Amino acid sequence: MTNIPFETVIEKLYNDRVLLVGGGGFIGHNLALELRRNDITTMVVDNMMVNSLVDNTFHDNGDVSKRDLNLHFLMARFELMRELGVEFRNCDARNFSDLASVFRDFGPTKIVHLAAIASAVEARKNPGMCFDLQLTTLRNVLELCRLGHADVSTLMFLSSSTVYGDFIDDWVDETTRPRPRGIYANTKYMGERLVRTYCHTNGLGTCIIRPSALYGERCVSRRVSQAFIENALAGKPLRLEGGGNGLLDFTYIDDLVSGMIRALALHGGHGASDTFNLTYGHARSIAELASIVKEILPNARLENSPKAVDKPVRGTLRMDKARQSLGFYPKWSIEEGYKQYCEWYVREWEKVVRTNV
Repeated sequence: MTNIPFETVIEKLYNDRVLLVGGGGFIGHNLALELRRNDITTMVVDNMMVNSLVDNTFHDNGDVSKRDLNLHFLMARFELMRELGVEFRNCDARNFSDLASVFRDFGPTKIVHLAAIASAVEARKNPGMCFDLQLTTLRNVLELCRLGHADVSTLMFLSSSTVYGDFIDDWVDETTRPRPRGIYANTKYMGERLVRTYCHTNGLGTCIIRPSALYGERCVSRRVSQAFIENALAGKPLRLEGGGNGLLDFTYIDDLVSGMIRALALHGGHGASDTFNLTYGHARSIAELASIVKEILPNARLENSPKAVDKPVRGTLRMDKARQSLGFYPKWSIEEGYKQYCEWYVREWEKVVRTNV
């Protein structure tokens, strides 16, 4: 498949109603914004347990600047979604009857399941909540689709590159056998298997997305990309685990959203099942990421630290399938995408933190 123009892709969604379950988070709100910019009817369902205003207000009292900045980012998500006409329902997707009410009222034709704890670190701290948010919500979505919502042509499930576990080679593709480690990766993989089962037994159209090492505007999940720029601005060191030689396939949120929209629009519908890596497709070292922060903030301090024993060995996620099936060609290398994100973060920090001092 050639690189189909985005305008041609988006036309295929004009008659759809897209429901984002757990859509108030980093990925979900960016996806909702892009769908609405292109006039696609979109609703976000979220109970705001993760990345919540309350959690950031009461559980991060040790660093007032970080708290103020995170609250600013979270409020910006809501304001942007409201301005663009995203419908929002404050609903706990773990409650079957509440979610059923949303299905009846909104009548979705495509669903994106995003409900989850935001990182493997947080999942390890609270495995019960990880299991609950990830799999209970998914069960409810799958059952609602099975029990009478035949208009749902596609269920997209946000998985993770962590399902691959330790990379044996420098790269993986969608045919690589998953070997997940830890609660986060395993609940993601269990979700994948449930989704495929409902496709095979009930004919539900399903599409699994495996992103990697995301970064971008209004993230509050303390991924390494955010932690580096945040620490540099606060005068704290950027810690390079194992000397910074670890590799990640860093992916700008705009590229992921573009790929997800292509997958939603071009998916085969009922009975079709697909799995896509959606990343930049070129692993880079943690040290290279830190060097970009140093370009923008020359006073940033780098410190080596021991490698975390529980983090998997990573590398490149090959993108051949997404290119061939979706015409997806990511645009943002870290030299361009991460630099742009860092510059944006510095502007927001100046606006919020300096103003409140």
